[in-house]
Parts: sequence; C-alpha cells; structure tokens
Amino acid sequence: MAGASLLTLLDDIATILDDVALMSKMAVKKTAGVLGDDLALNAEQVSGVKADRELPVVWAVAKGSLLNKLILVPAALAISAIAPWLITPLLMLGGLFLCFEGAEKIIHTFFHKKDKDKAHTPPPEDTDFNTATLNAAEYEAQKVKGAIRTDFILSAEIIVITLGVVSGSDFPTQVITLFGIAFIITIGVYGLVAIIVKIDDAGLYLSKKSGAIVQVIGRGLLGFAPILMKGLSIVGTIAMFLVGGGILTHGVHLLSEWIGDAAQETALIPSLGNIISAVLPTLLHGLIGLIAGVIVVGIVSLIGKLKPSKAH
Repeated sequence: MAGASLLTLLDDIATILDDVALMSKMAVKKTAGVLGDDLALNAEQVSGVKADRELPVVWAVAKGSLLNKLILVPAALAISAIAPWLITPLLMLGGLFLCFEGAEKIIHTFFHKKDKDKAHTPPPEDTDFNTATLNAAEYEAQKVKGAIRTDFILSAEIIVITLGVVSGSDFPTQVITLFGIAFIITIGVYGLVAIIVKIDDAGLYLSKKSGAIVQVIGRGLLGFAPILMKGLSIVGTIAMFLVGGGILTHGVHLLSEWIGDAAQETALIPSLGNIISAVLPTLLHGLIGLIAGVIVVGIVSLIGKLKPSKAH
C-alpha cells in the first residue's frame, strides 16, 4: 500500500515537472523580446563605471533583481488566485509600456542625443582625492538604483507574461514555473551582462600579450565590444515593439482577427505567399507597437508640458 502511494506521488511529481518544463519553454519563448531588451539595457546601464567596479555593480544589480522577483512572484500568484481577470489588462498595460519605452528610446536617440550623452557622462576627475572618490561612489550608486528600477519594470512584464502562460495550470505548476523562470532569467541575464561588459577588458588583455594571433584576437574583441553593445540595443528596441505590439494585438480581438485574415489572404499569393504570410503578423505587430508607442509618448509629453502651466 505504501509502495503504491509512493509510486503515485512520484508519478504526480513527474507530471508536474513535465508541465513545468512545457510551461517554462512557452514562457521563455513569449518573453524572449523582453529578455533581449533587459540584457541590452542592463549592459548599457552598467557601462560607464570604472573597469574594476563593473562586476561588483553587476552583482549589486543582480541582487536587486532577485529581490524584485521575490516581491513580484507572490504578487502575481495572488492576482492569479484572487482576481485572474486582471491578467489580460495587466498584460495590455505592460505591452503598452514596452511600446512607449521603445518609442521614447528612438525619439531620444534622434532628437535628444546631446542630453543623452550628458546623462551618461561619468563624473569629472577631481583634484581632491576624497571628493573624487565620493563622486565616483555616488555615480555608481545612481547607476545601480537606476538599473534596479528598470529591472523591476521589465521583471514585472516577464512575470505577468509568464503568469498569462501558466494561468490555466494548477497552483503547484504555477508556483514552480514562476519561481523557476524568475531565478533562471536573473542568472542568465546578469551572467551574460557580466561577460559582455568584460569583453573589452579581455580584448585589451589579449592585445598586450605576446603572439601575433593572440594580439589580433584581442584587437578583434576590442572592436567587437562596442558593435555588440550597439547591436543589442537595436535588437532590444525592435523586440520591444514586436512583443508589446503582439500583446496589444492579442488583447484586442478584432485586431487579432484582422491580422489573421490578412495572413491567410497573403498566403494565396503565388511563389512567395507562404513566406509573406509567415512574416506579415510579426511585421504588423511591430508596426502596431510603434504606432502605440509614439501615441503614448505624445500623450506623456503633452501632459508634461501642461503641468508647468497649471502650476504657474
């Protein structure tokens, strides 16, 4: 009897683990765009500190990220248990925020480049050692706080998307999947961030070593590091529109149907129909995300301009 009960328990555990594996795979696929932006954004924010402080800063932000998720996962589980109807609206708000952030990033890149460069300029060197050390410490603390705040928003989006994936599963599967995804994502993202921010240091080290091949590899890494950072930023921004637009589209039934019908119609085009049909939904998601983001940026800018006049 005890043996049969143990076998039943093991079978239940195996079933839950299978469900967790399946749900985790779906969640990672759904959150891929957010993860790309999370990676690019954190690598960008950590840059600018002294080389010997890069890894401690990454570690500080990673600890803050884990704390964020320890707050967000129980909150998500509580929402799923008490008010599951909130999942879709929260997803929509998260998707809209992603579109807003992507549009704001593009606008700042093209129209506020000087302000952006000024905001990312490290503190100037000071002749007073104590003052210089204090300024560097304050600058680093601001970097960490800003990165943790950004991580909280992106982590909330990842958790909500994951919650949407596992909302139909039983409670143990939801708990294991959410905590598993939260832990794996944190380790994966900040592990890669640590590697990325040290690529240039590795290149500099190798370029000073003896041996022509090693030096060539070192110079190659030095040249590759800024290209990688730029590429991650671009890919992350595009992913924000694709993911955000996809979330908004799926939340609006008529819009989702229209995209599905358009994909079916383009499939009838000779030769390239299947390719166009496969790519079209993604392109439309990105376009919808871009339009939504620009609209929200316009609204936020208008509110920002009206506030001073009201105060005045």
